[in-house]
Amino acid sequence: MQEQYSPREIEAAAQSHWDAQKSFVVSEQPGKETFYCLSMFPYPSGKLHMGHVRNYTIGDVITRYQRMQGKNVLQPMGWDAFGMPAENAAMKNKVAPAKWTYENIAYMKTQLKSLGLAVDWTREVTTCKPDYYRWEQWLFTKLFEKGVIYRKNGSVNWDPVDQTVLANEQVIDGRGWRSGALIEKREIPMYYFKITAYAEELLSSLDELDGWPEQVKTMQRNWIGKSFGADVAFDYDRASVGIDGQLKVYTTRPDTLMGATYVAVAAEHPLSQRAAESNPAIAAFIAECKAGSVAEADMATMEKKGVATGQFVIHPLSGDKLPVFVANYVLWGYGEGAVMAVPAHDERDFEFATKYGLPITQVYAGEGKDYDAQQWQDWYGDKAGLTTVNSGQYDNLDFNAAFDAIVADLEANAHGARKTQFRLRDWGISRQRYWGCPIPIIHCDTCGDVPVPDDQLPVVLPEDVVPDGAGSPLARMPEFYECSCPKCGSPAKRETDTMDTFVESSWYYARYASPHYTGGMVDPAAANHWLPVDQYIGGIEHAILHLLYARFFHKLMRDEGLVSSNEPFKNLLTQGMVVADTYYRTLDNGGKDWFNPADVELERDAKAKVISAKLKADGLPVEIGGTEKMSKSKNNGVDPQSMIDQFGADTCRLFMMFASPPDMSCEWSDAGVEGANRFLRRVWRLAQNHVNQGIAGALDLASLTDEQKAVRRATHLAIKQSSIDIGQHHKFNTAIAQVMTLMNVLEKAAQGTSQDRALLQEGLEAVALLLAPITPHISHQLWQELGHDGAIIDARWPQVDESALVQDSLTLVIQVNGKLRGQIEVSASASREEVEAAARCNESVLRFTEGLSIRKVIVVPGKLVNIVAN
Repeated sequence: MQEQYSPREIEAAAQSHWDAQKSFVVSEQPGKETFYCLSMFPYPSGKLHMGHVRNYTIGDVITRYQRMQGKNVLQPMGWDAFGMPAENAAMKNKVAPAKWTYENIAYMKTQLKSLGLAVDWTREVTTCKPDYYRWEQWLFTKLFEKGVIYRKNGSVNWDPVDQTVLANEQVIDGRGWRSGALIEKREIPMYYFKITAYAEELLSSLDELDGWPEQVKTMQRNWIGKSFGADVAFDYDRASVGIDGQLKVYTTRPDTLMGATYVAVAAEHPLSQRAAESNPAIAAFIAECKAGSVAEADMATMEKKGVATGQFVIHPLSGDKLPVFVANYVLWGYGEGAVMAVPAHDERDFEFATKYGLPITQVYAGEGKDYDAQQWQDWYGDKAGLTTVNSGQYDNLDFNAAFDAIVADLEANAHGARKTQFRLRDWGISRQRYWGCPIPIIHCDTCGDVPVPDDQLPVVLPEDVVPDGAGSPLARMPEFYECSCPKCGSPAKRETDTMDTFVESSWYYARYASPHYTGGMVDPAAANHWLPVDQYIGGIEHAILHLLYARFFHKLMRDEGLVSSNEPFKNLLTQGMVVADTYYRTLDNGGKDWFNPADVELERDAKAKVISAKLKADGLPVEIGGTEKMSKSKNNGVDPQSMIDQFGADTCRLFMMFASPPDMSCEWSDAGVEGANRFLRRVWRLAQNHVNQGIAGALDLASLTDEQKAVRRATHLAIKQSSIDIGQHHKFNTAIAQVMTLMNVLEKAAQGTSQDRALLQEGLEAVALLLAPITPHISHQLWQELGHDGAIIDARWPQVDESALVQDSLTLVIQVNGKLRGQIEVSASASREEVEAAARCNESVLRFTEGLSIRKVIVVPGKLVNIVAN
């Protein structure tokens, strides 16, 4: 065995062995327990970052551990390859997005392989390839025919320069993030998935996901947002509106209806449009509203503004006339685009009513409480102890009674009805972009919207296009959109919108089960063999949209007979971020110039606390910005490849798993990486010294001395605790700590006899096996050097010998009045009385209790004895 630990050679040899043996290629083996471990697949951005390294190492540790349990384990990998970043890079570099994407995939795949991941690369999927997205198009056509997908006009953020729809987060201060143009709200035809049809099931089946973090389930429940309320209809005041009709609103609080003092409608509402026809000021305000954001989060924080339309509606119970306002905080796409305002008990309505001098009518009061409109929360959120006031015949009722009485009267006079509603809205998937999956619809003047027939799928996206940013190139390519109607044969036009890239990531986990299947979206037999995923790993930032859409897609595939399970992921682990120190200087314009930690020199005090920092290049001070997520913007990233080149993949893996539990943030530390490397060198050095002395003999358990029993106990204690930490709790950091504790014992253990060497052999084998999921390369080599013919990848997880944990004697700490005064050794079977007697006779106890009376003796079994004396 070579003297020095050489990670480059060791890791290359291990990976060559795995490749040659096809160690991670998996097939269906009926009768053998399966385990499907999946980490969220990466976007091929160009190169790995430390977040990737952490995410995929976590998945790999779980994969390898489950394999050592004797299971048939699947860990696949692929590429979430469509999306805007590729288009932006293409415009910047004047290359086709396809070329940029495929080159990035090739480079990142090499990087991933250097980590030694136990991935079945024969199952690789790439979402921008036709063999993948043809089945997405196939499902689209089936759902369109069933009405689960439909087309209607939707309100979007439109960039008039780039000629494209922007997501809310791409609108900055009312302007397009790239073009800087003022954004318009537009109504354009969009395709929608009817996810609302599954809202109730998406909500209720969260209760079945025992292996998901409660935080994630709560976020999904809030996003789905089931509420109980009522539809309320306000008749138009014909004199002011000019026509008969009704304004419909949905409210979760019909019990406050008697406190409604005005109604507000969206800019797109028919009442707004009618008022604007004869009032230029209203028309101008509507135009201003249309230039604003359509994001709910922005609505909550923006200044509430409105314009009176001069129109009125009739309160359905009191008969009062309520003024109609156009308001910027009402969204047309939500409900009927109108709200009833109860300013006495709603923060938003209160702000608006105060600004425009509108009436505020209190309709709830509580004994011993003075109403204060500024403290609206006390009167709206907390229903306990409150009763109605200023509500006419509905006075003196609690919430439930007022709710029921008012809704009953609304139903009786045909001006309302009880209703359950969801906050969740149908999923608009149309994007006016090039680098995405083409929507398989053909527009025919005679036949309307016609799905592309199965035998004409896939609709292939041309890959040689270089976008220029001026809308989708597909809309300017007759060779793409000109076609014939599949029904009547007339000249027709192909849809040029592409799908939201969330669609591809909503079903990729299922395609891994049969990635080369040509008979359908998935092979049902293979899908049901592997699915649902046993362990899914990814960032908390995907808690809502990706995970919700994937759950929705799974139910769609189930209803198409493709899968038999109800949910895609049994267990979910949301890993924390990788954070690192930040350093900067403030620029003259108030901005910040960020410096990479590697370029900064720190000054520490006597206690190693950082007191100042300076830039190595010029020796001048820099500001310490604290720890933040590694990012390009803060220039605090560390290149994984440089770490792998310098220390080896095992060191990087070990540090990432040891620095913190997987669901917590991991703080990058150069010293921590070096420490991880030192530990592996210690393991190598101990094994090298042992192996070079020759093969150890068999262990004779019957003749172990007490010292030898202690060594063996440490080995099996590490096995027991590591099994719990990795297998049950995914606490890889404490599992590593157990191995480090074992190493401390093994390094100090005697090596003079054959029994000593046999014990060290057993201990080193345990170290190799316990580290195998975390540091697979060094473990592979150690296993061979320790005399094993087979590879450690095929070895079973070590088993605890419970008899090794049994102790003949125990060492107990002795305290006098809570202060440590020594220790005693007693038989493991000693009674409480025998332990107390031994403690009273201890020399240190006698010395520290001389002249005192012993009042009490506290015995904590197996740990300590505390003698209370005064």
